[in-house]
This record gives sequence, structure tokens and C-alpha cells, in this order.
Amino acid sequence: MTHPFRLGLTGSIGMGKSTTARLFAEEGIPVWDADATVHGLYQKDGAAVQAIAQAFPQAVQDGAVQRALLKKALVEDKQAFSRLETIVHPLVRAARAAFLQAHAGAEIVLLDVPLLYETGGEKDCDAVLVVTADPQVQRERVLARGQMTEAQLDLILARQMPDAEKRARADYIIETRSLDQVRVAVRDLIKTIKAAHA
Repeated sequence: MTHPFRLGLTGSIGMGKSTTARLFAEEGIPVWDADATVHGLYQKDGAAVQAIAQAFPQAVQDGAVQRALLKKALVEDKQAFSRLETIVHPLVRAARAAFLQAHAGAEIVLLDVPLLYETGGEKDCDAVLVVTADPQVQRERVLARGQMTEAQLDLILARQMPDAEKRARADYIIETRSLDQVRVAVRDLIKTIKAAHA
């Protein structure tokens, strides 16, 4: 294989995706995090700041995108999401390409993308891993963070592909019941992929 095996990681909010990605990193797998990339683009002097300032002037303060203000602008304007995506998506794609180039010698790389299926990103992966949990557990996890209301969570879930559909399309599924169980599942999956693509 000329390039690393690209394993896409996705799952709805609160399903344990960040924890799973961290466990892959602990096993020595290079991880590209779409959310962290976007955070970087939004920071002071980030690559997206100027374009976002033009499209959503109310969302930029002190040379950085304020996510809470941007969220407010998106809620108020139905067309805002697609305008934001035309700014952010090309920058994210470029960052991912740079990551893949930097890790061209790796056996496996993990692409951690929350909206993988929603953005058609699975086409750039050799396989997709979906993390899942019981809907009640998911809701409890998200609300326990204390960063959003039930209404905000419902809004996010409405934008995300239903968990059942993600699972139906996945190549691999890990149910995130406990940290130890996920760690074992991650190690097993790495072995499986290495054996299949040796």
C-alpha cells in the first residue's frame, strides 16, 4: 500500500469519540482531529478569521472567532451554515492533506471527523469506525458536561445523521461502555487492520 491505511472515526455527540481517538493515539497511531483543526482556524490570526469576519462580523472579537457568538449567528440565519462551510471546509481539507503527507510512512492513520458521513468524508477513508452508546447514556454524558441545554443538544442531533444509520454504514463499530472495554476494542481493531493490510 502506497499510503497509510486511513481509518475514519465518527460518531454522534457524546458517544465517546474523543476518548476513542485518544486511545488510538496512545497506541502510537497518528490522529488528525477535525474539531481541533477548526479551533486552530478560529484562533487569533487563524486562517479562517478574516473570511469569517467578512461573513459574520458580529462573531469576531480581538482577531479571533468567538464560537458562542458564531453559534448565535448560525441559529439566527438558516443560510449561515452553508456560508460558513464554504469558508471552513477548504481550509480543513488542506490541513488534512498536510497531515497525511506528514505521516505518509505510517501504517495506519486515524481521521477523527464528527460529521464524516454528513460531509461525504468517508470517500477519503479506507474504512470507517463508528463509536456508539445507548441514547440515554449519550444524553447523560453530553448534559453532564454542563455546556449545553437539552434544546441545544436536540438541535445538534437534528443536524447529525442518526446513530442507527451511521452504524449501518460503518465498517467497524465500537460500543463505548467502559474505558477498559474500548481500549481492548481499539487494540484488537489495530491488529485486525494491520493483519489485513500487511
